[in-house]
Amino acid sequence: MPVTWTWPGPRRPEQRPSSSVNRSKRQQIFERLRAANPNPTTELEYGNPFQLLIAVILSAQSTDVGVNKATRALFRKVKAPKAMLKLGEDGLKEHIKTIGLFNTKARNIIKTCTILEEQHNGKVPEERKSLEALPGVGRKTANVILNTAFGQPTIAVDTHIFRVANRTGIAPGKNVIEVEQRLLRLVPGEFLHDAHHWLILHGRYTCIARKPRCQSCVISDLCEYKHKLLD
Repeated sequence: MPVTWTWPGPRRPEQRPSSSVNRSKRQQIFERLRAANPNPTTELEYGNPFQLLIAVILSAQSTDVGVNKATRALFRKVKAPKAMLKLGEDGLKEHIKTIGLFNTKARNIIKTCTILEEQHNGKVPEERKSLEALPGVGRKTANVILNTAFGQPTIAVDTHIFRVANRTGIAPGKNVIEVEQRLLRLVPGEFLHDAHHWLILHGRYTCIARKPRCQSCVISDLCEYKHKLLD
């Protein structure tokens, strides 16, 4: 399903920047984001790549705060696929029943753990193809794992990153794949590994969907958004 593009404010026409920012502006944007947050990371709580994988699967259509509340007790018991299989689907549901779609997620997680044990020696694979073959894991989830757990320069485009990329003009695109490909091509190499976290956090806390906080935005003067809220 394509991501729905929504500009803040009532009855405001949908449009993207007429032109993208140039290389110099893009460099400045990421320099400022880095200065404001030198070591960005996910807000999901985890202790190893397996726990991160489970947390990201659970985060679909859920908040990181809600996932963290559910996984704190779970991750004290479960640190590897074998322990999750021992807990079982019903036991897992008891831990995650406050999370949306928990029945489907529990079923997918148990299937994923079975594959990890049978095909990957209980380890989370470091290749996209193998990750995307796991139940409950799509391209976005795979990108998060590859970037956050294994340090690969991937960008998982969610609604926040899609919004920021289009509003600012950093990498306008009609869908998440187009935005992802443009970001990978246009983000300067020195920022590529952390770009995912900077952009998602910027979209989550500053460039929010309605009434973006342009007054406190560190890149406001470099942004090409035509409806900045500066008053």
